[in-house]
Amino acid sequence: MSATSRIWVTMAIVGVVAAGSAPGEAHRKTPVAPPTAAAPAGGDSSVTYHRDVAPILQRRCQECHRPGEIAPMSLLTYAEARESASRIQEALASETMPPWFADPSVSRFANDPRLTEAEVRTLLSWVNAGAPEGDPRDAPAPRTFEEGWTIGKPELILEMPKPFALPAEGTLEYQYVVIPLGFTEDRWVQAFEIRPGNRAVVHHVRAVLRLPGSPWMTDVPVGEVSPKRGPNATATGVMRAGSFGSYTPGRQAVRYPPGRATLIRAGSDLVLELHYTATGKAATDRTRVGFIFAKEPPAEHVRRFSIVNTTFVIPPGDASFQVEAAATLTTDVKLIALHPHMHLRGKASELRMVTPEGETRTLLRVSRYDPAWQLRYDLADELVLRKGTRLEGTFVFDNSSGNPINPDPTVPVRWGDQTWEEMALGAFEVVVPRGAGPRVLIDRHNR
Repeated sequence: MSATSRIWVTMAIVGVVAAGSAPGEAHRKTPVAPPTAAAPAGGDSSVTYHRDVAPILQRRCQECHRPGEIAPMSLLTYAEARESASRIQEALASETMPPWFADPSVSRFANDPRLTEAEVRTLLSWVNAGAPEGDPRDAPAPRTFEEGWTIGKPELILEMPKPFALPAEGTLEYQYVVIPLGFTEDRWVQAFEIRPGNRAVVHHVRAVLRLPGSPWMTDVPVGEVSPKRGPNATATGVMRAGSFGSYTPGRQAVRYPPGRATLIRAGSDLVLELHYTATGKAATDRTRVGFIFAKEPPAEHVRRFSIVNTTFVIPPGDASFQVEAAATLTTDVKLIALHPHMHLRGKASELRMVTPEGETRTLLRVSRYDPAWQLRYDLADELVLRKGTRLEGTFVFDNSSGNPINPDPTVPVRWGDQTWEEMALGAFEVVVPRGAGPRVLIDRHNR
């Protein structure tokens, strides 16, 4: 089997390219909710779809379980839910849906999708009773969605000028395409969404702003997809212009509350960094980006940065190799979200803060990392971090034969773009008062 074929099989196992199952179903089983009381074996016939089940599906499931979204089946109607009743029961019993990997004893998160014990009991009772429909007059009003988007109707949609063609096999370098924004004045963005045209071949997409006057990629025609190049690509693969937003499997689109937004300077261009993976079949992708703008300049400016370690070497066969990364804040910020990132050997991660006085606090602990679900964790209790606060990350990797999605346990593994290589990266999203804060928010250093 060729290296490319082996990687495709691995990605199929993890669920990223498997059309018949949600990402992560075939990966390590990971509890995503507290233990729940089992429903009576015979179910409760008084629990009906329209009165009891539909409201739960609307709150918890339909964002993803509808046509065109990441989930493998729709749950918008009674007929669809009844047809998928056994799959609902299986997902609840195995605690694999909805996907969520943060340790609840460490921090509370505003976007925690886990069902309550009462919701789980209701769904299991309904399934065990034979999925009774009930009276349609009891049904809640249907949720409305903007077709093709989760942020609502975008005010601006940009698309790759032409599809990118992928071969059936082979290693693909990161690809970049410059898309002019045409803004003649600064714009504040309140919601932002990246929509791959073909999720099966897209490992991730990162949107980066090329600031006015930057020489990067000026030798490449606008709209032309080109492999990674130029001095603006750092050793970590991130352009110095700064990340604006990203798409990874299962990650929710960004929607900020009123008074909070991220800035696009007049004259900037949008650069898409596209990580494609060949799947054994020739394919094409034409990714789109949607924007919703703030109605007025916000009080808080959203900023992003990452702590990384690019110097590690994971030994062959090591089932629990630990990598550390750290950085120190150069100004006061308010922390609003976290996102750990590893590849197929990722096993666990933890992000921490150390105050200037030396007090350590864990911000996020993911005991069972699943690369098929690259989730963002939005803090329910946002934290003010003072200048001099040290941000630390621990990343644990399993390079053994016991890892079912390990491409090759016999080789040492280093930092790299491709999924058979690895990354140790902790992304932080913060806010500062509009007009405040230095250009660089952290002093990075590996450990």
